[in-house]
Formats: sequence, structure tokens, C-alpha cells
Amino acid sequence: MFTDEGDQLFKMGMKILQQSKSQKQKAEAYILLAKAADMGHLKAMEKVADALLFGNSGMQNVPAAIQLYKSLAKEGSYKAQNALGFLSSYGIGMEYNQAKALIYYTFGSAGGSIMSQMILGYRYFSGINVLQDCEVALRYYKKVADYIADNLEKGGGIPVEKVRLAERPENLSSNSEILDWEIYQYYRFLAERGDVQIQVSLGQLHLMGRKGLAQDYYKALYYFLKAAKAGSANAMAFIGKMYLDGNDAAPQNNATAFKYFSMAARKGNAIGLHGLGLLYFYGKGVPVNYTEALKYFRKAAEKGWPNAQFQLGFMYYSGFGLWKDYKLAFKYFYLASQSGQPLAIYYLAEMYATGTGVLRSCRAAVELYKGVCELGHWAEKFLTAYFAYKDGDIDASLVQYALLAEMGYEVAQSNSAFILESKKAKVIEKAKVYPMALLLWNRAAIQGNAFARVKIGDYYYYGYGTKKDYQAAATHYSIAVDKHQSAQAMFNLAYMHEHGLGIAKDIHMARRLYDMAAQTSPDAHLPALFALLKMETLHLLQDVLFLNNVSCEQFTTSWKWTESDHTLSLYWDVLAIVLIVAVLIVLLRNHVG
Repeated sequence: MFTDEGDQLFKMGMKILQQSKSQKQKAEAYILLAKAADMGHLKAMEKVADALLFGNSGMQNVPAAIQLYKSLAKEGSYKAQNALGFLSSYGIGMEYNQAKALIYYTFGSAGGSIMSQMILGYRYFSGINVLQDCEVALRYYKKVADYIADNLEKGGGIPVEKVRLAERPENLSSNSEILDWEIYQYYRFLAERGDVQIQVSLGQLHLMGRKGLAQDYYKALYYFLKAAKAGSANAMAFIGKMYLDGNDAAPQNNATAFKYFSMAARKGNAIGLHGLGLLYFYGKGVPVNYTEALKYFRKAAEKGWPNAQFQLGFMYYSGFGLWKDYKLAFKYFYLASQSGQPLAIYYLAEMYATGTGVLRSCRAAVELYKGVCELGHWAEKFLTAYFAYKDGDIDASLVQYALLAEMGYEVAQSNSAFILESKKAKVIEKAKVYPMALLLWNRAAIQGNAFARVKIGDYYYYGYGTKKDYQAAATHYSIAVDKHQSAQAMFNLAYMHEHGLGIAKDIHMARRLYDMAAQTSPDAHLPALFALLKMETLHLLQDVLFLNNVSCEQFTTSWKWTESDHTLSLYWDVLAIVLIVAVLIVLLRNHVG
């Protein structure tokens, strides 16, 4: 049992951690938490164990984390059960054992671990080391989605940017998901110069804590007030929202919220109209009036505001101020869901799960619930994992992405595989790197990632993490072509048809696929052109040899070029391309001359 002193240290540490804006402050917080943990404070022990596992504040120590988790598990900690399940699933610091992982997750879920429930939902939905069972997956996902929806209704659940590492191997600071510091400073300069659109954008980023920026209500209000003074209806509406929700910079005030919402609504602003609808719907500063609420929600919904579309759907679904109409509820929930409105997605899942107003579909319900579950606070690890990767802390980044991958996030699955195949991570044994990467690419591919599907083809082609299997490689490339129109897969498949690798040798099909690759992506145009020139040159050479009664077998033997040695044939491909390029350069020089 922990002491009162341990409890005080824990509370002090958590307060500093939540308010910290520097690594020094975070380090101080973890010192206090470590002291509380030494006194047997279970929550402090969990915090310290997490920090040791995920490398918070640069203190990654997996063996020490495992020791703490095992002690916590004996005390019944469901968080420790979940962590041990995750470590067993990947073989990080522990024996790779999927059976044990499943047991840990089951105990964690029974104890109340939301993360374990989400992991089990994903496993049963995908059939990972368990029999595929949609109904069991539905039960697990619904538990998590209910928890997330409750937080969303209270104003939580801000979407987190998910950077795809595989798409940014060169310059990780240049991407649309995370705002580069220099670009941010430029935006600030423009905002101070009076650019109203930039003022509103910066206000939104600080209000929500998006693009890697910390949530800062004071800065948000500052930029919104500047834009509102210049006449921005959006800024007026956002100020109304800040006063409606209440925060340190704008204390909750219904009258002020009504004032700013009205100013925006008079300009026909959808956010302002929706805000007035909320005030009348909940009776904040005005009497409850469902008729007025419905009027404002309709006006805002007609302008395409997804939150208003959701509110309309909710009124028809619940029967507030009008007769229940599930068809109209479904219509408005669906419209809002197309813009990613999370509560609309949740209620659509509810309707599919229960067959309310729509034909019951377990699969549709699970897929929708899964989308809601991915808005959980754990998604914040996408940012910390990205920044760890950017700072060169590869192991800390991998462990965080791997946990998210285990929970079913497709982006995390592809990022984990990408890090693994870079061979920079040390937390996983070298012998397990490629098999684990292949497993993760496969999970990402099943969820519709075209790049991952091509990667699986590459792994079978070269024999990474599995035996060489040209037929399997061709199958995966074909899927990538048929489902995703991947130019890379078209090119690879063309090459395999050209050389008869795993599939029938077919020059006409190879030619067609090279052409398709060039038409599908500008990046594939030049490689496809050279591949076609090389293929046609060799094909022409074979025709010439045939006309001169020289068999291809005699020719290849004389040059010690055997079909069985595919590696040697690759060198001939390169040689042919080099010769073609040389001829083109000579012709161009003569033409210029």
C-alpha cells in the first residue's frame, strides 16, 4: 500500500507533467513520480513503467519497464496486463508468444483496459491468432466506442495528425500533417500584417492543438479577436464557441456566446447558425426551444456544416421536438459522416449494429465503430512517435508505432514496418526484423494500403522474411494493380511477364503493363520508357539472331548468359539500358550539331 506522502508526490508529479512545456520540467515530474513509485504508489508505477517503455523524456529502458509491469500485473493492474500482452506479441524484451499475448489482453480487457478491448476487437475482426468472429469484435469495439463517444459529447477527441514515414524518407520536416516551425513563424508574420484568413487558421490550430502545435486558448482567442475585428464571420463564430465551451482564456459565458454566434449568423455563417441552434437545443442562456434549434440547424446543414447535419440527425433519431424518423436520421448522419463528423459515425454504427432504420450489418457496424475508436487519447502517440523518429530516437518511435499498430491503426502498421526494414531499431532481434515487417505490411495491405501491398510482393520476390516465391509476388502485384492501380506494381508485374518469373512469359502483356505504368504516374514514365526500349531492343536482337539461324540458346551460351541465373540477367538488363541511353545521347548530340 502506498503512503500519503507517495500520493502527494504522485499528484505533484502529474500536475507538473500536465503543465510542462519543457523537457526539464518533464524530467522533474518523472523524478517525483519515480519517488512515489518507490513508495508503492500503483498509478505512479504505471506512469514510470510507461515512460521507461516508450522513452518519455529520453528515459527508455525496456527491461526495467518489464520488471515494473510484472510487479504491477501481480497487483492486478490492467494497464500492466495490456503492456505485457503487447510486448509478448512483438517479442520486445520478452519471448515472442502470441498465445501469452492473447491471455494478457483477455485479462487486461476483463480488468477494464480500453486498449486491450480495442486490440481484441481488431484481432477478432481480422482473425489474428483467433477464429474470425465479427460479433465478438462488435462487442469489444462497441465498449470502446461508447467510451469515446461519451468523451466526444463532452468536447474531447481531437483528431491527431498521422504522418506516413514511407512517403517522407528524405525530408520529414516538410509535410502537410505537421506544421514546420519556420512556416509557423511566417504565418505569424502574415497574421500580424493583417491577413484575416491566416489569423483564423492560426486561431483554429491553437484552439484544437493541431499540426503539432500545443493547444493554447489565449493565442487562439487573440487571433480570433483580430480577425473578428476585421469582419470575419468564422472568427466571430469560433469566439462564440470558445465562450460556450469555456476555458482559461474565455470563461464559460452563454450571453457572450449568444452575442458572437448572432453576429456570425447575421452574416449567414454556418458555424454561427449551428451555435445558435445549440443554445436553443440545450437551453443555454435562452429557454429550451426545439423549434428554434431545428430552424438554425437546418439553415447550417443546408450550408454543408457537418456538425449541424449531425444535430439534425440526432433530433430525428432521438425524437427531440419532432417525431422520430430513422430514415431522415440515417440521411443526416451519413451526410455528416462524409466529412468525418465522429459522433455521426458513432450513431451510424449504432444503427447498423441494431438494425435500426437500416438492414443490420455487423461488418459495417464494426468498421464504423473502429473509426470512432481510433479517436481515443492514445492516438496522441502518433505525434510523440513522429517526433521521436525525427529526433533519431528510433527505438522509442518504433515501440509507440508498434502499440498503435497492434490496436489496428493502418498508418502505424506501415510506419512500424518501414522502421523495421530500415534496420535501425535495436529493440527487436535482427532475425525477427523482416518476418515482423512482412506481418505488419500484410496487415496494412488488408486495410487497403496500396504501398504495403506492393511491399509484400517485394518481400516474396527477394525472399525477405520468407522464402522466395515469384508466384506469390506476382499475385500481390496483381492485387495492387487491380485494386489500387499502382504504377509500381504495374512496372514490377510487367518485368515478371517480360522474363517469365512466376508467371507465363508474355511480351505483349509486359508491353501493355509498362505503358499502363507510364500513363498512371508521371514518376513511372522514364523508367517505363527505358524498360520498353530495353525489351524491344533485346526482342529485336532475338529476331535478328533467328533470321541468321543462330539459336537464342547458342547466343546465350556463348555469352555465358543462362536463364537459370536470374541475377546475371539483371546485369544484362542494366547493360542494355546503358547502351540504349548511350545511343540516345549520341543521336541527340548529332541532332544538335
